[in-house]
Amino acid sequence: MDLAGWNDRHRSSAPNFTPDSLLVSAAQNLPPGRALDLACGAGRNALWLAECGWSVTAVDGSPVAIDLLRSEAAQRNLTVDSRIADLERGEYTIEPRSWDLIAMCRYLQRDLLETAKSGVVPGGLVIAIVLVVDRERTKYRLNPGELLHYFEGWEILQFNEATASEHGPLAEIAARRPNP
Repeated sequence: MDLAGWNDRHRSSAPNFTPDSLLVSAAQNLPPGRALDLACGAGRNALWLAECGWSVTAVDGSPVAIDLLRSEAAQRNLTVDSRIADLERGEYTIEPRSWDLIAMCRYLQRDLLETAKSGVVPGGLVIAIVLVVDRERTKYRLNPGELLHYFEGWEILQFNEATASEHGPLAEIAARRPNP
């Protein structure tokens, strides 16, 4: 979907501010630190992390989504560093070893997975939720087993590849970067 399509989608439906259950289960017992929410949409995960005391930066290419996030954060009296940037065009730079947690939920950009992995500190978490190829759809989806392959050598805290969603099957992973 192009930027205009995402803006229209965010304008036409009520935002969902319920955080992803994988993010909640993986992060709820961690001490708050620095979190980066990539392709954050209206910010459901960023808002939850901020409520839990994390210092959160949220990035999305849709100005409409970022406006929704900023409005909801203001209503909840939360601070979220929200940025409009097209991730596919490299408009946001993830500095190596800078984040305690990086979330990429319901977004796939294969080269960004590698950048996210290098962006977490040793012992930090990457949480990724992506669509998996099904019989009718292949675009913007991983093949079965592909997400787990990206995290070889990492401590896998949670992994599931059979989760159903309104857009097809999902692969979900919470993985900890090894300490040197």
